[in-house]
Amino acid sequence: MRWSKYFWHTSKEDPADAEAPSHRYLIKGGFIKQVASGIYAITPPGYKVIKKIENIVRKEMDRSGAQEILLTVLNPSELWKETGRWDLYGRELFTLRDRHGRDYCLGPTHEEEVTDLVRTFVNSYRQLPFILYQIQVKFRDEKRPRFGLIRGREFIMKDAYSFDTDEFSAMLSYETMKFAYERIFKKLKLNTLMVEASVGSIGGISSHEFVILTEYGEARVAYCESCGYSANAEIVKLPKGEEEIEEERPLKRVHTPGIRTIEELSQFLGVPPKKILKAVLYTVEGKPVLVLIRGDREVDESKLEAILGTENFRLANDEETYQHLKTERGFIGPLNLPEGVRVIWDNSLFGIKNMTVAFNEPDYHCVNANPGRDFSYGEFFDVAQVIEGDPCPKCHAPLKVSKGLELGHIFLLGTRYSQPMKAYYKDQQGEDKPIFMGCYGIGISRCMSAIVEQYSDQFGIKWPTMVAPFELDIICLNTADQEQKQIAEKLYYLAQEYNLDVIYDDREQSAGFKFADADLCGFPYRIVIGKKIKDGKVELQKRHTGERIDIPIEEAIKTVRDLVERDKA
Repeated sequence: MRWSKYFWHTSKEDPADAEAPSHRYLIKGGFIKQVASGIYAITPPGYKVIKKIENIVRKEMDRSGAQEILLTVLNPSELWKETGRWDLYGRELFTLRDRHGRDYCLGPTHEEEVTDLVRTFVNSYRQLPFILYQIQVKFRDEKRPRFGLIRGREFIMKDAYSFDTDEFSAMLSYETMKFAYERIFKKLKLNTLMVEASVGSIGGISSHEFVILTEYGEARVAYCESCGYSANAEIVKLPKGEEEIEEERPLKRVHTPGIRTIEELSQFLGVPPKKILKAVLYTVEGKPVLVLIRGDREVDESKLEAILGTENFRLANDEETYQHLKTERGFIGPLNLPEGVRVIWDNSLFGIKNMTVAFNEPDYHCVNANPGRDFSYGEFFDVAQVIEGDPCPKCHAPLKVSKGLELGHIFLLGTRYSQPMKAYYKDQQGEDKPIFMGCYGIGISRCMSAIVEQYSDQFGIKWPTMVAPFELDIICLNTADQEQKQIAEKLYYLAQEYNLDVIYDDREQSAGFKFADADLCGFPYRIVIGKKIKDGKVELQKRHTGERIDIPIEEAIKTVRDLVERDKA
């Protein structure tokens, strides 16, 4: 491909709203263009990367025995209502109504439709097991789209579904997909960590995520360097606090004018944050729920969602705080609570003594407050965020905590969908049994961003050869020099004969402009044709290492081909 004829337009300006390197470089490099919030068009070079990722995924899915299908974008509401997810999935579900008044959704995932497909044709144990998969555009109405393709509302995904006769057979399919995922991410050169995860809105028996550690991830990942345990932080169970060994001191009321935060209160009273009881008021479907937690901890709202059984909750505003507690935010506590307020105690507060608390009176706190004497305990739950140094649930060694970007998620669904949708098969005794299922997703477009997150520097992207838009960039420094141009043309045609994926930068631009674009766009290898041709040589540059070597013109293309074949091996 000649760059002068290719629809590829780079930019030297950083996009104003781009925080993550992948977001910045994919836009600057002309791989994607924002259409609306969380929605991106993918240009020819970007789509080449996507197709190469898809091909790696497709090859491993086929190798595992999975069969490719293509389901519909529009899903009728009736299927989702059979499983109850039409009402349970939440606001991320794009819903719409056609001209006949029928309700549909844009598929964020396809458990219902694929189960409907299978129940239509499968009726005997002899037809099982099998795995179906598709690669398709999905839609989720993300509350806060961020970081380009990392958290978008429209995205490309591979989703697979396994169908088995029983849980043991389903576990074998689960393991088959787990190994396939490990091979996929290895070929994509992505350093992933497999972690235990919540089943979330998909449901089922168990699940694992494949994540990369990056500050632009949406999840928090806890892992243990001692025993190898790893999990999404929202499912890590923290132990209850231990009984504090100290005498109860007299309760004392203290004037704290204008003191509203834990940090301010800690400094004002000279007490550590862990000895302050923090109260967080939520509105849950119009009703007040007060969460109490240690001052040095934060509420994990994913854990809270599981406790409440709904995602329809938020922090109470000033008006709601006064309505329910007759006080102001910053002065909420467990003392003098009115009836009708549900109180959830975090496990970290078990066994506390002599705590500093607010008691729902502006500008005042109490020191030396003790449960049982001054207020009653409520329901204890694990609702705190996991932090660095918390004990590993398996070996009790200190945990490490990092942000993680989910690239793949596998679920053992069991009969979560087959039971309500009556996807049955007849066993050897002729009895109807529900099919055991699993589902397995990989974010294709998200993988493109993840690769850039792991392979980039201050100049731009450093694509692994397997997914690079072009494996080789040929640069003619002076297109007006006929000898340079002739050699560039010759090498360009020879590269095509060697089946290299090559782009020839024949644009009438300066050498600096071409080099900057080559660095930004991340080609693994670059051949530069310049004044060295007088000595019968060209320069070979390696993007990943920065190495530059002079090689004979007649050996240049064969050398690159050998390097590319080595990279792909």
